[in-house]
Amino acid sequence: MRHSISIILGIVVFSLATVATAAAEQAEVSSVIDGDTLKIQIGTATDTVRFLGIDTPETVHPSKLVQCFGREASAKMKQLVEGKTVTLERNPAEERDKYGRLLRYIQIGDEDIGATMIREGFAFSYKQYPHPRLEEYNALEREARESSVGLWAEGAC
Repeated sequence: MRHSISIILGIVVFSLATVATAAAEQAEVSSVIDGDTLKIQIGTATDTVRFLGIDTPETVHPSKLVQCFGREASAKMKQLVEGKTVTLERNPAEERDKYGRLLRYIQIGDEDIGATMIREGFAFSYKQYPHPRLEEYNALEREARESSVGLWAEGAC
């Protein structure tokens, strides 16, 4: 009986590890398009990734002017990720957006890059679509606004 339980437990642990591995993958950041969009390399494939849960002022939108604090947000993103290996984490509910970009949370080690961008005032919490980190990101945005950091600073915009 104990042997059977050990085997079943081993299968469950293996299955959970496989699911966790499938939900996250490593990529090299080849370039930063703007504060919330990257070009990445996974093996020999190149793709565009849009951060889940954050929105930054526009700098390259084809029908919008460069928005206030957009250049600063893009520069901060470059500082954080350009040329680095990142972990892409999926939201099971969303794979790609209407433009065909991968939708992912992005981490370096234990650092959630989207959370860092919001916390330091370079991004807004993207509230249009629900996602697993929405409440956390909303709280970080409130704290950044109350602390007057980044785009929330007096005279920033």
